[in-house]
Amino acid sequence: MLKARTSGAATRAVVVAAAVALTAATTVLALPPSPARADDGQCTFPSKPYAGRPWALQRVNLDELWAQSTGKGVQVAVIDTGVDVKNPQLTKAVDASKGKNLLPDKNRKGEKIDRGNKSGTTDTVGHGTRVAGIIAARPAKGTGFVGLAPDATIIPIKQNDAEGDGTADSLASAITYAVQAGADVINISQDTAEALDPKTSKLKDAVDYALGQKVVVVASAGNDGLGGNVKVTYPASYEGVLAVAASDRNNERAAFSQSGDFVGVSAPGVDMISTVPGNGHCSDNGTSFSAPYVAGVAALLKSKYPDWTAQQVVAQIEQTAERAIAGRDRLVGWGVVDPVKALTEVDPAHPVESPKPENGVARGEAPSVTPLHFGETAEERDNRLATYTVVGGLVLVAGLAGTAVAVRDARRRRGGRPRTS
Repeated sequence: MLKARTSGAATRAVVVAAAVALTAATTVLALPPSPARADDGQCTFPSKPYAGRPWALQRVNLDELWAQSTGKGVQVAVIDTGVDVKNPQLTKAVDASKGKNLLPDKNRKGEKIDRGNKSGTTDTVGHGTRVAGIIAARPAKGTGFVGLAPDATIIPIKQNDAEGDGTADSLASAITYAVQAGADVINISQDTAEALDPKTSKLKDAVDYALGQKVVVVASAGNDGLGGNVKVTYPASYEGVLAVAASDRNNERAAFSQSGDFVGVSAPGVDMISTVPGNGHCSDNGTSFSAPYVAGVAALLKSKYPDWTAQQVVAQIEQTAERAIAGRDRLVGWGVVDPVKALTEVDPAHPVESPKPENGVARGEAPSVTPLHFGETAEERDNRLATYTVVGGLVLVAGLAGTAVAVRDARRRRGGRPRTS
């Protein structure tokens, strides 16, 4: 069974399970039954705009970041529940002409379902709209929320819904289509509840195809980390995919975030503000929203270095992540993504192929010890004599000057007058 790691799974631990499998080889996707919760209650579509700057963006110097790249010319495929273009911050960010709706006409029970339009630009769940906003929402008056790559273009691919009518095979088809549509980065905020055989899975074949075309594939690690639970998830665990865990405001793993050796990096995933269908914003939790944060950084790098391979982009993000220990950690991977460092600590002529364990960790230097001499060298003796000569001369000059002042003052006391020239 395949399910998306999404809305409020951290705090509510609510996931809609897929009740019936199509066949023994087919897995089913599931999504949350209700919209995300805002800070002031249940979120409805449309919602009120978020006026301030979300904390996940406050941790980034956006002016410094965008001086390097804004993601212009890069296309990011969002394989999800669709992307609603009625939200003003997404209207110009989405390329509807390349959008695709891969949902079936009927659900598992044979009932007709509401697929929306063919371009994937409708979203009754709101999940894909929030994911897309974190990547490329345009700046707008009345809100401090904006996408990390505000000039990137979103390719909306609708492949799932609230009833879990997507499958692993349809996800594979979505990845293949995204590559053919010209995507430079693919964001997948979903994972499988049951491990897939990497040797026979169509999903693995599709991922390999994307990586072979220099497409960066970013996937959420999953939200089943409560209680220290560890399991392998796909497609995040496939080699070459950048698996993203969720971090909190303290740059530590969010309690719900899935951990494991496959985790590449972490990114903010708690109280994540983003766009919702129609208008406005909502807050949500989950690795579903950590992944697009990293996908946005990948878009910035692809825009600035279009010839880089997927491996080089991923390695650069991992290399520059903030971490407290040398090397990779099973909880947060190589660390919490640092967008500015990813764009500024770069050697364009020698892109990183794999991160180095020692990078990103500040190391204290041992204090230098002054050499100890048992005797005076010739150079030290010459310097000492020269110092004596200079000091002696200064003392003589000061003595003569002092004598002149004393004589002058004595004459004044006797009524004498100084001479003028």
